[in-house]
Amino acid sequence: MFNEKTVTEDGIIDRLKSLGGVKWTYCHGDSLPKKSQDIFVDEWLKEALCSLNPDLKKQPDYADEVIHKLRGLVLEAKHTGLVKANENFHEWLMAEKTLPFGENGDHITINLIDFDNIENNHFVISRQVHYQAATEAYFDIVLYINGMPLVVGEVKTATRPSVTWQDGAADFMGGTKHYWQNVQTFFVPNLLCFASEGKTFAYGAIHARVKDWGPWHRTEQRGDILPGLNAVLDSAEGLLNPQTLLQLLESFALFSSLKTGKDTPPKRIKILPRYPQFEAAKQVVERVKQGYPKKGLIWHFQGSGKSLLMLYAAKMLRSDNALNNPTVLIVVDRRDLDSQINETFGGADVKNLVQVKSCKKLGEYIEQDKRGILITTIFKFQDIEVDESQADGLNSRENIVVLVDEAHRTQEGGLGEKMRWALPNAHFYGLTGTPISGIDRNTFKLFGADEDPGRYMNRYSYKQSIRDGATNPVKFEPRLAELRVDQDAINEEFERIAQENNLSEDEKATLSKRAGKLAVMLKAPKRMKAVSKDIAKHFKQHVLPKKMKGMVVVYDREACVTMYHLLGKRLGFDAVEVVMNVDPAPRVDKEGKKNKDWLKWHDELELAIKPEDFERWQTLDADDQLQKDLIERYKDPKQPLQLIIVTSKLLTGFDAPICYCMYLDKPLRDHTLLQAMCRTNRLYETNEVHKGMGLIIDYLGVFENLRTALAYNPEEIDGVVEGIEAFKELLPAQLDKCLTFFPDVDRSVEGFEGIMAAQDCLSTNERRDEFAACFGVLAKLWSAISPDPFLTPYRQDYQWLAQVYESVRPVGQTGALVWAALGPETVKMIHEHTDIKRIRRDIDELVMDEHALFTLTPQEQEQRAKRLEIDLMGRLRGHDEPKFVELGERLEKLRRDYEAGVIKALDWLKGLLDTARDAVQAERDTGEKAVTEEDNKQALTKLFLETRPDSTPKVIGDVVEAIDAIVIATRFDGWQASESGPRLVQRALMVTLAKFGLGKDKELFDKAYAYIEKHY
Repeated sequence: MFNEKTVTEDGIIDRLKSLGGVKWTYCHGDSLPKKSQDIFVDEWLKEALCSLNPDLKKQPDYADEVIHKLRGLVLEAKHTGLVKANENFHEWLMAEKTLPFGENGDHITINLIDFDNIENNHFVISRQVHYQAATEAYFDIVLYINGMPLVVGEVKTATRPSVTWQDGAADFMGGTKHYWQNVQTFFVPNLLCFASEGKTFAYGAIHARVKDWGPWHRTEQRGDILPGLNAVLDSAEGLLNPQTLLQLLESFALFSSLKTGKDTPPKRIKILPRYPQFEAAKQVVERVKQGYPKKGLIWHFQGSGKSLLMLYAAKMLRSDNALNNPTVLIVVDRRDLDSQINETFGGADVKNLVQVKSCKKLGEYIEQDKRGILITTIFKFQDIEVDESQADGLNSRENIVVLVDEAHRTQEGGLGEKMRWALPNAHFYGLTGTPISGIDRNTFKLFGADEDPGRYMNRYSYKQSIRDGATNPVKFEPRLAELRVDQDAINEEFERIAQENNLSEDEKATLSKRAGKLAVMLKAPKRMKAVSKDIAKHFKQHVLPKKMKGMVVVYDREACVTMYHLLGKRLGFDAVEVVMNVDPAPRVDKEGKKNKDWLKWHDELELAIKPEDFERWQTLDADDQLQKDLIERYKDPKQPLQLIIVTSKLLTGFDAPICYCMYLDKPLRDHTLLQAMCRTNRLYETNEVHKGMGLIIDYLGVFENLRTALAYNPEEIDGVVEGIEAFKELLPAQLDKCLTFFPDVDRSVEGFEGIMAAQDCLSTNERRDEFAACFGVLAKLWSAISPDPFLTPYRQDYQWLAQVYESVRPVGQTGALVWAALGPETVKMIHEHTDIKRIRRDIDELVMDEHALFTLTPQEQEQRAKRLEIDLMGRLRGHDEPKFVELGERLEKLRRDYEAGVIKALDWLKGLLDTARDAVQAERDTGEKAVTEEDNKQALTKLFLETRPDSTPKVIGDVVEAIDAIVIATRFDGWQASESGPRLVQRALMVTLAKFGLGKDKELFDKAYAYIEKHY
């Protein structure tokens, strides 16, 4: 019989018993040398104590006293709570406790486990372990290490469709069994718990919520992992082998304080790593110890826990004696990320942690050889003066390890160069969720080691994180706010303004260019009113009832102020707040009057924004603690703050799982778009709420950019990095070309005399333009190569040229004066003739999950517009039958349109379905075979394989294969006329399309069914 014992329980035990290396010994629960009331197997624990502690071996009675103390520790759980008792026991497991059992009563460290030589420990796997406390329990699987039950597993049957691993997890978390409450003393020594129903496998720490349980795979497993016993046993072997368990215990079990609300005390929680964090942290430590290569790129998708990964790596580096007390420098690029990292590290009570407060302090710490973990922003390197003659920088120690968060941003410019000069022999590891592969700013060339495939040391994609339940899918709901612009009226009014103010053509062009920017349109009062009305309505109907919160992302700070007023009127001002950068400005002018130049708002909207609001936002921007307090209020479901309005702040480093919906009214691209949307992908679960998905309400059609934002091609990356070498060959000649503009100029002359001598060589506007164009090319080459040491001999000349360029660069003063005088009037005129047409809600939604259509494999991205030699088209045209000629031409046009970007992949598939249906019909009508073959490939597959453009997403091929699988599985003569045939086929098709997130696309369903219907 197939049941939980014979399938899941037997399978896991058999796999663990047969592991290579250090093995698990099997002992049934009935045969354990202990009573049902006992937690420890005293006999084994005493043996381990005497074996691992020579002083206890001399006096075995001392071992009994240790066991007695451990039993007392277990009983404390009733008073301190399970997590605190578990944390106290963990200190014993980590040999952090001493007792006076040495010679002359000296205190000696008590070792319960040998982490260095794991074969010195005793590993036993048991089943049906009986434990009797206030209530009775039979645990399915218990793993004992040195007589202590460190792992408990609950398994269920694999043959009942309604049973999942969550039913096993529920035995720990609640229900009638509720082990963590009813028999909590058994879990005081616990490292982890696991659950399985024979198809999937998950593990969690004590008191983990459902969202905190996770699978255990390997990051190299990129695709789908089919549920089944094989997958379960692979996970069990990967997690539950002795080596992994002891590594988790020694370096990865953390205890942290979690804030659950503004007015409630922090809650102590236990944290275990997910497997990508475990893998990558170990890789960092192993590479640092190996000494080469001295860098690595870790690419883990947004929301999958990079802050914790850095915490694990830092703690492991600090505790490794072989590294001789290293310095670990955590570098972030924004204050909000700095705050998040400090919160993560501080909550876990990390020792020797230093938050670097200033540029000066950072320089002092580096020069004074400060040890420990230092957290800083990249901007604190800006005051460090690079001295090329000082080859050792500020500190040439080898055991300095730099972990750079969001490594694709400012670390790649001059600040990153200063950091590398200051620490010439340090190890550099970049962590990012959104690397970009542009030549100007490239993560891979700085952190990616040549030795690593694809130039990343460890990669964990968004598909994997969603598949594993580490992050939520995100749904895009386009609600395009269409504008109606009276172009003729605007042109007429603009000419009137120009004539009345006697503007030259240049001045007219300047004014028109600035007034015609997208920002002016997006901030048109009628449009903002319509968008705010739509946000308020949607929020009240779809977000508030879910007891979650939202963010509003608008174009700029002025739009933040406007949206605050509009939403405050609709939702209440205690429900909304603005977080933005506010330029410092005097609150009073020289005459003592309030300065209102910086208190901008739309007169047209009659915004009743008070000066106190701006002062509050300015203070909030400058005070980290106030910003933390605001975020805590936002995270607290009991607090009235519901919506945060931002333009750039909090789009990174803002981790608020309660954030369910983002209202996006700002054009974002690439990594900025990904970072922003991932504010909604965090897991969130309470007794009342389960967030299964994040939501983006998109007022600008931003989601179209996701395809490129998620694109990644290792070959493209290699091309970029190889391109850097080519740039090195070009730079010296370009530098010389720039210098030829200044013959006979002594570049050692400083001050005004030196500048004047250079400017005399650029005596006409034409000559200045030529120099500016020439220097622009040089600057791009320099930026692409930086911070490579190759640049050192050219640095002095480049800096001289850069200063000359800045001294002659036009500043556009005339345009600024025109704008100051006429800008507000022009903008007001445009707003008067701009109206909101409608907010469209009829556009298909797009779900970014593990089956997302817009994701391309590296190979599929390689050539986006390459023309294919299509044999099938030739064959179709080779038939005399006009039907086949027409079909071939249709196919060629379809492919051409797709490659030209006229249609999207899904529309191309729909056209392909129509053509396949007609091709099958044509074969039936003519009796000639053109597309169906004896090799069992169906018409749709045949057409797809021979006509697909290179840029076709992989999932389109998967859909094609699935549709043709229905043809093969369900067709039989006359099924169309039978009573059940059409219903069965339609149901199979609906289920298939739904699996790819296409269940709501009626047109696709109709075309696919029409194609299937043509087969006999």
